[in-house]
Amino acid sequence: MNIWDLAVQPFVEFMFMRRALIGTTALALGYAPLGVFLLLRRMSLMGDAISHAILPGVALGFLLCGMSLPALSLGGLLAGLAVALAAGAMARLTILREDASLAVFYLISLSLGVLLVSLKGSNVDLLHLLFGSILALDNNSLLLLASVTTITLPVLAIIYRPLVIECFDPVFLRTIRGGGSAIHLIFLSLVVLNLVSGFQALGTLMAMGLMMLPAATARLWARSLDGMIATAIPVAVMAVYIGLLLSYHMDLPSGPAIILTSGGILMLSLLIAPYQGLFKRLLTHTHLEG
Repeated sequence: MNIWDLAVQPFVEFMFMRRALIGTTALALGYAPLGVFLLLRRMSLMGDAISHAILPGVALGFLLCGMSLPALSLGGLLAGLAVALAAGAMARLTILREDASLAVFYLISLSLGVLLVSLKGSNVDLLHLLFGSILALDNNSLLLLASVTTITLPVLAIIYRPLVIECFDPVFLRTIRGGGSAIHLIFLSLVVLNLVSGFQALGTLMAMGLMMLPAATARLWARSLDGMIATAIPVAVMAVYIGLLLSYHMDLPSGPAIILTSGGILMLSLLIAPYQGLFKRLLTHTHLEG
């Protein structure tokens, strides 16, 4: 078997593989920069909670309209925004800290979503919502993914400067602009919107993997924020491409293959990354001892 058969032929021969590649690449372009900002703002737990929080809304849309993409997406969007706002309000109005409030809503949302799907759907429907179905993406799904990415990147560019300031000095942002809350809300809305669009491909349980793992990898390779974003995007795209190839040649589920590929790239980076890699640390330590 030659390189063409291994790396190109599946996407040339099969339409479902091309759709999967196009859709998940669009996801990666929007997910990677959002993941970088979530990582820098120490909001990884919030992103994970939101990814599970959309399940009750998706399940409600499923109960009312079946596997209708507009209904599932709208339900997930409303549920994700509601949980994000409710968790923030609980953290501010009660003695519970934000991580505890997110854990509360995460558990409640996941349980409620599974319960709602079980009322009408089958195990297949539940698995589809939890783990996605990359190889079943249709034209409407691709249009949704492309539209969300097209919205995400320009909006991120517009709020980029205040978002960077908020990452490192939120008090300063509130002092000079007074718009820290608005920037935070816009950013959370982008996260929810992308997670809702991604559940069709990766499911509500694994969508955060493509958002956070490339961002964590980029943190090991780059020292600047721009460098992290520029690194996270190709890492996410590479994970999508390799994961789809592995799923095709080895007959593996596509979503887990992509997320595990992202994890494999991260594990390799932990060893060889030039700034924070284990080999670099060991060589530096040996040099200092000598």
